[in-house]
Amino acid sequence: MIVGREIEQHTLSRLLEKEESQFCVVYGRRRVGKTYLIRETFNYQFTFQHTGMSKTAKHGQLTAFRDSLRTCGLTGCNTPKTWIEAFSQLKLLIERAPSGKKVIFIDELPWMDTPKSGMISALENFWNGWATARAEKDIVLIVCGSATSWITKKLLKNKGGLRGRLTEKIKLSPFTLHECEKYADNVGLGMTRRDIMDTYMILGGIPYYWSFLRKGYSVAQNIDELFFAEDAKLTDEFDALYAILFNRPEKYIKVIEALSKKKYGLTRIEILKATKIQDGGTFTTVLEELDQCGFIRYYVSLNSTEQGGLYQLIDNYTLFHYHCIKKNTFADEHYWTHTCLSNDHNTWQGLAFERICLQHTRQIKNAMQITGMLSNVCSWHTAKTEEHNGAQVDLLFSRADGIINLFEIKYSKDPFSIDAKYAKELENKLSVFRTVTKTKCAVHLTMLTTYGITANKYSNMVMQSLTADCLFIK
Repeated sequence: MIVGREIEQHTLSRLLEKEESQFCVVYGRRRVGKTYLIRETFNYQFTFQHTGMSKTAKHGQLTAFRDSLRTCGLTGCNTPKTWIEAFSQLKLLIERAPSGKKVIFIDELPWMDTPKSGMISALENFWNGWATARAEKDIVLIVCGSATSWITKKLLKNKGGLRGRLTEKIKLSPFTLHECEKYADNVGLGMTRRDIMDTYMILGGIPYYWSFLRKGYSVAQNIDELFFAEDAKLTDEFDALYAILFNRPEKYIKVIEALSKKKYGLTRIEILKATKIQDGGTFTTVLEELDQCGFIRYYVSLNSTEQGGLYQLIDNYTLFHYHCIKKNTFADEHYWTHTCLSNDHNTWQGLAFERICLQHTRQIKNAMQITGMLSNVCSWHTAKTEEHNGAQVDLLFSRADGIINLFEIKYSKDPFSIDAKYAKELENKLSVFRTVTKTKCAVHLTMLTTYGITANKYSNMVMQSLTADCLFIK
C-alpha cells in the first residue's frame, strides 16, 4: 500500500487516459520509492518491464534485456548485439500484445547507458521513429533512474532526438514529516511527533530507511539496530549511496566532507581551498549534481549577489553520517543509546532540526497563513567587522507586504525559555541585520521551537511563535 504520493499516482494514472502515446520520466534520489510507486500504481501489470544493471558492460546489459523480453513473453529471441536490435525485439513483443494501452517500464535507465553503447540513440529511434508513429497511439513508456544528473542531462535537457519529446516528468521527493507520520501510523510504530522528528533527523524522508523500523523499539534502539549493531542493515549505505549515484564519487565526497564541517556552508572558493579540487567545469558539475540530488543547497544572502552565495550540506542522512556514525570509533553496538543524552548529541540535534525546518518552508508558510503571498525564502549572513560581531540567520521570509520574518530555530525537550543572555544576542542580531541590510521593512522576530516559548519578561520581543507541529501540516 502506498502512503502519500497522491499527486504522483494521479499523474501516472492519467497517462493511460491520454489520446497520444506517452513518454514519462520518474526520477529522484536512491531509495526514495520510485520503483515501488510505479509498480503499485499500475498494479504490476506491464507489457514489458526491465531494470538496468549497475556497473555492467554493454553485453551484460543486452543479455539482461533479452531475459526480460523472454520473461514478458517473447520466446525464442536471441541476445541482441546492439541496442537498435534490442529495441527491435521490444517492438515485436509490443506488436504481439493484446489491444489496449501497452505500459513499458524501464527502471534504472542510466545504468544501461554504458560508454559508446548507443543506447540513447536507439531509444530515440524507438520513440521517435516507431512508438509515436503507431496509428494506435497506445504506448506508455515510463523510464526511471536514481542518477538525477544523468536524467537531467540525457533526458530533461537532451539536445538531440529526445529534445522536447517527454510528455510528463515526475521528480519524486523524500517524504515530508506529514507523510512520515502517516506511514508510522499505518504500520503501527506507535511514535510520537517528537519520535518522528528525531527519526527524520537521521533518516530524512526516505521510505526505504523507514521500512526497517521495528515496532516496540524506541528511536535509539532502532537507530542502533540500523547503523551500529553487528551486521546492521544500513552499515554500508553511505558508500553505496554515492557510488551508485555518481560514477566517480571521490570528488563529490570531498565536497560533502568539507561542507559537513561548516554549519553555515562554504563559498565556492572556500570549497576549492578545502578540497584541493581543481577549479573548472568538472568542479561546477560536481556542485550542480550534488544540488540536483538534494544533498546540498546553494543560497544567496538577502540583498547580496550570487558571488557571495554559500553551499550548505542539507541531506539528513549524510549529516548524521559525518556528525555521528564516524564518531563511533570504538564500534559500540549501542552507540546511539549510550550517547543520546550527551552534549555532542544535543549539538547535532539542534543542527539537524534547523535542516528539517529548511526542508519544510511550505508548511511553515501555511501555518503563518501567508501561502498565497509572494515571499522570498532565503538565509542571511554577514561576517564580523570592527563595527559588529557578525550574524547569521538560517531562515527568513521577505514578504511582499513589507514584513521580514527573521527566524530563530531552537530544538528543546521542553518549552524554550529566553534568558537575559540570549535576549541580548537576539537584540544584537536584529540590530546588525537592520544596519547591514538597510532594510525599510518591518523585521519580525519569529521563533520556531519544539514546544513553543515560555512567557517571561523577554518573550515579548518575539512577534510570532510557532511550534514543531506546524512542520507536520500536509
